[in-house]
Amino acid sequence: MTYPTIVNKTRAHLSHWLHRAGYWGAQRPALAIALLLGTGTALGAGIGLADNALLRTKADHQAAALETTRRDAQREINALAARLGELQAEANRLNALGERLTRIGQLQDGEFDFDKPVGVGGVGPVRDMTKSELDEGMATLGAQFKASGEQLSVLESLLFNRQLDMNAVPGREPIANSYITSGFGGRADPFNGGHANHKGIDFKANVGDPVLSVADGVVSYSGVRSGYGNVVEVDHGNGYVTRYAHNSRLTRKVGELVRAGQEVAKAGSTGRSTGAHVHFEVWENGRVVNPRNFLSQQSPLKMQIKG
Repeated sequence: MTYPTIVNKTRAHLSHWLHRAGYWGAQRPALAIALLLGTGTALGAGIGLADNALLRTKADHQAAALETTRRDAQREINALAARLGELQAEANRLNALGERLTRIGQLQDGEFDFDKPVGVGGVGPVRDMTKSELDEGMATLGAQFKASGEQLSVLESLLFNRQLDMNAVPGREPIANSYITSGFGGRADPFNGGHANHKGIDFKANVGDPVLSVADGVVSYSGVRSGYGNVVEVDHGNGYVTRYAHNSRLTRKVGELVRAGQEVAKAGSTGRSTGAHVHFEVWENGRVVNPRNFLSQQSPLKMQIKG
């Protein structure tokens, strides 16, 4: 029953009782007064109950509306929290990728510090941000993260391939803590005294010293060659092959993968040799070249050439 219906019915009852009260009042004044007071009391009580029912109904509607609003707001907050988690994960991925690129690119320490926040600034005035603006900003940030991640991934691939290429180019000594005792090219033959063409360079060594691969590659030969004694050859897969000769013992087999700086043999004096040393050659596309052209890029070697 609606509030207007309650009021109209109450008014009809009141009119009826007032008419009867007027009739009885003329006959019995005391009874009329009592009836009039009772009717007023009943009317007031009825109107009060109607008002209370209406207020309770309004309060129930408001509570339901507030609960609906709260649930809708919580759903939006949960959605924003999920999106924030995605952006944080993407930011962590980009930071890790940036740190890898810093190492691969051999950038100086401190040049890129991914643990420190970036400085920002701005001037007022400042106003409240609407939800649509916040959604748009997060969408834009997500797109920027995605584009940056794709670009950094491409850069990482290029730097990684470049690093692989660099590791496959001869660029270090075949023995640690040594020096060159005989250079590349024409020299006096140590056995006959005549002119001879030396295809590599010799390094001072003691028998048993580790002979090291000067670059990444695969062992393509491990055995004995005439004049060279015990020989190991490493194919670096880019047109370069390096040869390590006169070894006392070979420690690698054909087909084995070796990294730059790993041992391939033990130094010795096998083959056509006057004493323990490491004979080192570099072949480029089937043509022997001066190893000093590569070694000098990485380390200055002291040249002590014997006659």
